Amino acid sequence: MDAIQKNEVIEGKVIDLTHEGHGVVKLDRYPIFVPNALINETIEFKVIKVKKNFAIGKLLEIKKESEERVEPPCVYYHKCGGCQLQHMTYQAQLNMKKEQVVNLFHRKADFKDTIIHDTIGMDNPWFYRNKSQVPVGKNNENKVITGFYRQRSHDIIDMDECLIQDNMHQDVLNQLKLWFNELNISIYNERKKQGLMRHVVIRTGHHSRELMVVFVTNGKKFKQSDVLTEKLVAAFPEIVSVKHNVNDTHSNVIMGETSYTLYGKDEIQDTLSDVTFKISDQSFYQINSIQTEKLYQRAIEYAELKGEETILDTYCGIGTIGLYMAPKAQHVYGVEIVAEAIADAKQNATLNQFENTTFVCGKAEEVILKWKAQGIKPDVVMVDPPRKGCDETFLETLLELNPRKIVYISCNPSTQQRDAQQLAQRYKLTQITPVDMFPHTTHVETVAQFERR
Repeated sequence: MDAIQKNEVIEGKVIDLTHEGHGVVKLDRYPIFVPNALINETIEFKVIKVKKNFAIGKLLEIKKESEERVEPPCVYYHKCGGCQLQHMTYQAQLNMKKEQVVNLFHRKADFKDTIIHDTIGMDNPWFYRNKSQVPVGKNNENKVITGFYRQRSHDIIDMDECLIQDNMHQDVLNQLKLWFNELNISIYNERKKQGLMRHVVIRTGHHSRELMVVFVTNGKKFKQSDVLTEKLVAAFPEIVSVKHNVNDTHSNVIMGETSYTLYGKDEIQDTLSDVTFKISDQSFYQINSIQTEKLYQRAIEYAELKGEETILDTYCGIGTIGLYMAPKAQHVYGVEIVAEAIADAKQNATLNQFENTTFVCGKAEEVILKWKAQGIKPDVVMVDPPRKGCDETFLETLLELNPRKIVYISCNPSTQQRDAQQLAQRYKLTQITPVDMFPHTTHVETVAQFERR
């Protein structure tokens, strides 16, 4: 094959999708990735980047359309970076996410006997986000804008509606945008690193419908905070908490370490099944409450609890999964490195009157060895690490601990696959269920069951 040239226009058939949902066209086994193209489509595309092992194309025309193609319902879809898969049917999205997991565990690693179930989807895959973190900026006419960033950039797309965040969030944002303009609020300029208002963070208790609004500012001085708070509370009776978070570091981190309560409570409450949780502005809490219940339900099934088990919840955060399991276990031990999260977990245990829980702050691999020395032997270990997966030392300690079962929840199946290979020395990976926590995006969450050999 002649070498592919940049700016060349080519016609080809899409034979696969990447984990980012881009169509794959192969010319003499050389792959070209084309965003927004679907399997079985014949497309015309322009080559915009050529690398040694692959190229990237820009879709120009669809000559033969896939049956799985739909018109994206969101008017901002082709500009905004929030969603990547609205151009495919929801069933096709679920299939693609399962295929990712199959590819990682059956083809790229030797877990051929592991059962991989169909992806658990949503009945209504819209308006599911209980937390919105929205950057604030100004447009060329010096008007305040709020919205998500354009793909692979920090340009804000001004939005008046969003189909994946809780309905109430957009109403609040639209109103705030008007008031920011009216009150001439100083807006942060990321390039100049000057100005005050950086982000607005909104959290909703999915079941309680309690609403928290957080103003994230570059610096402590926030003169108009009283006026804004008064207007907000008068317009939205669901608001039970207004907070001011200070972030004067010039990084991509959204929130700073210090928050002040301007109105109402320090936290909002929500329930998952029958367990109540207090959620502060900084708490890690799953974004999609409906799917979290399905995810945790599957985790409980994989743990096969009879009521007399000792459970170890590592990377426990504010205790969500451990407390969810507490009514079905003899005792739950939770460990987490973030002190504030452990304080929240203890508070949540008290709130639900669970006396069979112990939460400790520290490195998981160190704390669980101390517990082992005290004679605490878990039957089931719950693992729910951040995207980077488990620390190698932690996995070695886990193998030493030798529990009957390990239930591993992951927001990044590729690091889960890597960790599974280390656990395979002593554990059989019996089954995995993908769960669609973030419909219309490329993310997939998985829950896996490991049984001691």
